[in-house]
Amino acid sequence: MAYRLFDGKDHASVYHKYRFTPPVELKDIIIQYLDKRKGRPHVLAVDLGCGTGQNSRLLAPHFREVVGIDISECQLEEARAAPGYPNITYREGTAEELPFPENSVDLLTASSAAHWFDRSRFLVEASRVLKPGGCLALLGFSDSNSRFFYKDCGERLCQIFKEVKQALLPHTSQPVAVADGKLEELYSAIPFPDKERIDSLKTKYCISVRKLVGFIESWSMFQAYQAKDRERAEDLLLNTQKRFLEEMGVTSPDTELEYETEYYCVLASKPR
Repeated sequence: MAYRLFDGKDHASVYHKYRFTPPVELKDIIIQYLDKRKGRPHVLAVDLGCGTGQNSRLLAPHFREVVGIDISECQLEEARAAPGYPNITYREGTAEELPFPENSVDLLTASSAAHWFDRSRFLVEASRVLKPGGCLALLGFSDSNSRFFYKDCGERLCQIFKEVKQALLPHTSQPVAVADGKLEELYSAIPFPDKERIDSLKTKYCISVRKLVGFIESWSMFQAYQAKDRERAEDLLLNTQKRFLEEMGVTSPDTELEYETEYYCVLASKPR
């Protein structure tokens, strides 16, 4: 988490407002995996790169304590301000230097964040802090095969979305490319023999055009583009919204459509 692309207050606000909460089905798979490998009770979950706390709040009912850790204090301020659970605390820190003793963590997780970590240093820390039988769950989404559904224009909406991604390609960092590869190299590097992958859990969200444009605005590559040329970046957002509305034959950006994306997850359990 040496990268500091999510630091600004404006970006944190956009991230909180428009980022998706991971699917409940994937959370259930993670908890079931932990049940089988370590068994109950589930005491401590640590959510790395927690951002504004979407994944932390999803996990909270299943643990006595959840600690969300992020390098960005602005992100953490948004997380603390959100309605949540009394068993969640948020701390500034990194995935490579965890403030927990050996063999103390039941679940170490990261949602759309592990691609930013220093892989070797993170895995050393994961091995140190996880309890015997404790689990690693690294999840994310890949929008390479995203689909849109609205009347008969879904394919054309997909094409617009692809063109936006193409326009932002020069501003896309190497870690984002790692995320698009579903953390294959990180999975191979995990030293635990008990590990498995979920490569494609298709999830649909009902989303307005306004929120879809906000989601694009939350991307690190858009933020990098905006830092270089604010006017052109904002024009890209406005033009994207305009093209979506015209293709859908509507005028209100609050018109909703279905957005389908693919989640993946890397699961591993520390030997007992």
